[in-house]
This record gives sequence, C-alpha cells and structure tokens, in this order.
Amino acid sequence: MAAAAPPAPHKIRGVQPLRAGEGHEFFWRRLHSLSGIIPIGAFLIEHILSNFEAVNGPLAYAQQVKFLNSLPLVRVLEWAFIFIPLAFHGLYGVYIAFRGRANVNIYPWAGNWGYLTQRITGIIALVYIGYHVWTQRFSGVNLPEHPGAAFHKVQAELAHPWILAFYIVAMIATCWHFAYGIWLFAAKWGITPGDRARKRFGYVCALGGAALCIMGLVGMYAFINPKYANAPDDVMPTQPAVTLSAPTVAPPGATTK
Repeated sequence: MAAAAPPAPHKIRGVQPLRAGEGHEFFWRRLHSLSGIIPIGAFLIEHILSNFEAVNGPLAYAQQVKFLNSLPLVRVLEWAFIFIPLAFHGLYGVYIAFRGRANVNIYPWAGNWGYLTQRITGIIALVYIGYHVWTQRFSGVNLPEHPGAAFHKVQAELAHPWILAFYIVAMIATCWHFAYGIWLFAAKWGITPGDRARKRFGYVCALGGAALCIMGLVGMYAFINPKYANAPDDVMPTQPAVTLSAPTVAPPGATTK
C-alpha cells in the first residue's frame, strides 16, 4: 500500500506591492503626501510668517489679521484649502500610523527612527492644530470681526504655563513633521533619485525646518514679551460715527469769544 503523500506546505502570500492602478490605497497615499505640501505646508509657512508680525506689536499683528480676513472669498478659501485638507491629512495620517508597526528596537536604523518620529510628531501636530483652530477661530472673541483683539486673545492663552509648554513642544514637532515630510515627498515622487541627492536634500530640509521653527518660537515669545504685558483687549476698537454739521455763521455785528 502506497504511503499517503505529505500535505502541501502552506503558502504564505504576504503583503503584495502597491502598483499604480491596483486598488485605491496607492491613490490615497499619494494624495495624502501631496496634501501635506500643498496646501497644508503652504498654509503652515504663511501662518508662521503672519504670527511673526507679533514682534512688531499688537497693532501690527491686528493689521495682519485684518488683512487676511479681508481677502476675497476668504471663508471659501478657509474651508477649501485649510480645514478640509487638514482634516483629511490628519485623519488619514492617524490611520496610516496605527496600521504601521515600529521596529526600532530590532532595526535601529535612521530610516526606521524617521518613520517612528514622523508618526509621533504627526499626532502631536494634529492635536495642536485642532486645539489651536478651535480656541482661536471658533471660541471666544470672533477674530474675523474683531481683529484688534487677536493679540490679547493669544496672549491670554499663552499666559498659562502648561499651554505655553504644549505650544512650544507642538511647534517643534510640527516643523519637524513638515520638514521630514518634504524630504519624504521628494523621495516618493522621484524628485531626488539616488542616495546622494536625498542626503543633500536632507540638509536643505533640516535647515529650512529649523529656520521655520525658530521663526515660530520667536513669534510665540512676542505674545509673552514683558514689553507688551499691558496690551489692550482690542487695539482697533470700533469708532463711533462722526456727524458732520454745517459751520455756524455769526450774524453781522456779533462778536465771538
């Protein structure tokens, strides 16, 4: 009697590589990568530059806030190019972060540490941006209608030591996430082919991220600078309407005192 043939070994399929046109994840990951540069990255740079106006005092900062809120279709631009892209990039980034697995304890290479820190800083940035947008845009004084109150509103928030510490950590994390995200974007999209090009571009991203972070921290310090400790609640109060009347003409022969 012939012996029974041994069972065929179980074939492990593993994770199949993503290719263009296969499934939707390739598209969503590319869109996620692109949204981190445009428009979110552009908004981050603009936001840090605008906040840097605080070093010139409450009035200069109020004028910057007023200018931004006077742009044509500003509410449409705000939702289409800031809030919606931020929500997509942040939530899909959390989805990617929880699907991945850090292995720096086994393979402590620079790329693995970059992968881990990019996920951690992304979560910190998401919490920070969500908190900052809610407190400064949707609660308390309505800054689009009262831009003169912008400096005092931020100043009152940063007067709490724990919130100030959170803002400092979040600013560093956000700038790191953005700078390393640019480096990843260039590598994934074939802009920097080869190790040499990626290494050189890494220095550029590091310097740019550091400069952006320093500007953000300096602008943040302006709100707690003792020079502006007595900043008014609103540096651009609404002025009452002035009624113009015709000049009074004295009758002939009358004398004026």
